[in-house]
Amino acid sequence: MEWIEAHLLRGHGVASGQSESSPYPGGTIALQRPSFARLGLDLGDCFAGTLNLSVAPLEWRLEDPDHRFERLRWTALHPPETFCFWRIQVKRLAPGDGPASPVEGSLSPAAVAGWIYWPDPSTKRRHFQPPQVVEVLAPPLGAVTPGERFALGVDPRRIACIDGVRLRSRLLEFFKFRVLAAQAEFFADWRSASDASIDPQRLRQWLTVQWPEALALADTDLLATCQKAWELYGP
Repeated sequence: MEWIEAHLLRGHGVASGQSESSPYPGGTIALQRPSFARLGLDLGDCFAGTLNLSVAPLEWRLEDPDHRFERLRWTALHPPETFCFWRIQVKRLAPGDGPASPVEGSLSPAAVAGWIYWPDPSTKRRHFQPPQVVEVLAPPLGAVTPGERFALGVDPRRIACIDGVRLRSRLLEFFKFRVLAAQAEFFADWRSASDASIDPQRLRQWLTVQWPEALALADTDLLATCQKAWELYGP
């Protein structure tokens, strides 16, 4: 287990129902919990709202969730959404505290078990979170204030922080002279035979040999960087 320090941001107030403009007066978490419970995830010990925790300027990289619920219809007011959850430990830090790790595999006295709650952005209509922010479900912690520091105990094989801006910039520079020299042929080996789109898995196989540092980026970032390289350095 590793600890990642983050700071609390003011949220949209939709998960908890505190926003006056929300169409869900009781909050989305309260509405969604029965559906999650039917699928095997009991969130009954968690507060019906989320902590919005930021690691800016770094970005969260999430893989292999503990639970993934595809196209869940939890309300008539929104199309079905996909949700992912990662089990974590949550520790509220006092001023001057550092996120020192407790004994591996156990909870420290100051830590509680919680979840990273991730509605898939591709299935959302509004209230998107930037890549620097995750929403966390935890037992009631009392009054919290934006700017407070928290530490999350995570499995580093599945949850990490990356310098996404730096990696995307370096990958674009890595592509630059290759695209200038080869033009469309540079992308040919990665394209799908069915629709000629770039296959992220083929691209990842190439990067594994050529520049493995870029593998920390999400597929959407890799594809967007390919598109940007073509726009800048193509014909």
